[in-house]
Amino acid sequence: MPELPEVEVVRHGLEPAVTGAVITSVEVLDQRSLKRHDAGRGDFAGLLTGACLTSAVRRGKFLWFPLESGDALVAHLGMSGQLLLREPGVTDRQTRIRLTLEHPEHGELVINFADQRIFGAMAVDRMLPTADAAPAGYAGSLLATPAIPSQVAHIARDPLDPHFDDAGFTDRLRRRRTGVKRALLDQTLVSGIGNIYADEALWAAGMHYEQLTSRLSRARVTELLEEVRLVLRKALAEGGTSFDAQYVNVNGQAGYFAHSLNAYGRGGQPCPRCGEPIARTAFMNRSSHYCPKCQKKR
Repeated sequence: MPELPEVEVVRHGLEPAVTGAVITSVEVLDQRSLKRHDAGRGDFAGLLTGACLTSAVRRGKFLWFPLESGDALVAHLGMSGQLLLREPGVTDRQTRIRLTLEHPEHGELVINFADQRIFGAMAVDRMLPTADAAPAGYAGSLLATPAIPSQVAHIARDPLDPHFDDAGFTDRLRRRRTGVKRALLDQTLVSGIGNIYADEALWAAGMHYEQLTSRLSRARVTELLEEVRLVLRKALAEGGTSFDAQYVNVNGQAGYFAHSLNAYGRGGQPCPRCGEPIARTAFMNRSSHYCPKCQKKR
């Protein structure tokens, strides 16, 4: 599943194309990609046709485009969703929704929402005030407003959000009695971190994935949070992690952070730090990768 860096790469690529653009037509090619849309609020295409997009905002793995009407177009990529920026007339395989835009500077553009597994979705959603009255998420060069789609309101801020509360996160994490990786994957505690970057941050911090959060000192939580931010920023700089053709930017290009991974996907290979083989164990219907020597449970 795309994590924070992959979704931010998409947001960054779409921002100049959507800001100030008007949606001139909407084609829904597969109704399954509207499973998050509340039909009681109105027809998806009808609500969007003629609407003006004001920016592109991200919180964790969620992406949304505020509309001048006060609503927002929300996109979640799920396991294999892609938002591809194309010239008019270009069609991508497994396109489920197609938006045609008219931009005052760039002219006519098309956004194809392609999704092989159809776990992702788009929706028009109402906006709610943020609980802390701060901007809702990351909006790049534009200022996000203190309003968030109702579908995203339960999602915690991510570690790269300038309004992320380090002290509050530390307190909430240490009050839990669970494994630290399980906590990092809880999007209501901290968003944007998935299996890849949890494994990488825990390796960098020398912390076992089953280490109890209640046994972590404040200093260790601070160290872990620093490593989370470092790995997320490095992944962003390298365009995210692409293991196959599903994780791409808006131009269909793959990221190359996979070449910089120290733990994830390296089961049986030597640890870059000590040389011990990286272990791979089952974890929450997926896998955890860690160094048995460097990341001992304490």
